[in-house]
Amino acid sequence: MAGTDSTQGRGLNDVIDGASAPVIVLVEPQLGQNIGMSARAMLNCGVTEMRLVAPRDGWPSEQARAAASGADIVIDGVRVYETTAEAVADLNLVIATTARSRDMTKRVLTPRRAAEEIRTAHQASGARTGVLFGKEAKGLSNEDVALADAILNAPLNPGFSSLNLAQAVFLVSYEWRLGGIDVPDEDMTMPKTTRPANHEELVFLFEHLERELNACNFLKPPERAPVMVRNLRNLFGRARLTEQEVRSLHGVIKALRRGPVGGDPADDDA
Repeated sequence: MAGTDSTQGRGLNDVIDGASAPVIVLVEPQLGQNIGMSARAMLNCGVTEMRLVAPRDGWPSEQARAAASGADIVIDGVRVYETTAEAVADLNLVIATTARSRDMTKRVLTPRRAAEEIRTAHQASGARTGVLFGKEAKGLSNEDVALADAILNAPLNPGFSSLNLAQAVFLVSYEWRLGGIDVPDEDMTMPKTTRPANHEELVFLFEHLERELNACNFLKPPERAPVMVRNLRNLFGRARLTEQEVRSLHGVIKALRRGPVGGDPADDDA
């Protein structure tokens, strides 16, 4: 509520669960005020890590700090990236917010279901999650959405479903916060000898696979190649691979390129 302070008498560390909170990634935000209001919405819910991709007016921003209304812990910790791929490289699960239908095969989550998955993934394996928000006027590009493992779509009034940036950030952050009251059971276990693959490792795997598919002339005709590659990326993205599984797949790709036993060992240097 406006003007209330439910943290009075307590330190920030008492009300923030930063380890399991999602990373909020604002892609090409246009106004410092919107960044600041989003930071305020985040801290209301105990979410503190914000990343910016190519903010139009640069960074730092005094307008953002003023609009944050005291959410300095968020503003001071902002990290800036040139591309969305760089911003999510170290994350294990990426969710893209969009109000538009996309020509992609991806799971579509409500904010509540997304919050459950964020918490469950962290509890099961320590996975880190990022939520992508697009620029105020146009949202996320298809290229940005393609980087995500799932799409988040809020079931709003279909006749008027537009939210401003801070509202969208608050909706996602609040559902994550609310889910902490009744934490869902773990639905997956992971050996301590491995961990979820991060996006950098997955991108390297995709690039390795794409090189080999090009080498064997699989990606034909050329005009269909981008769609085929995107479908393969979506397939592996839905699988939630571990770091160990990624290494195994690299080995499989190398073995297939090498061919039957007795092939040229010099080829095994991907």
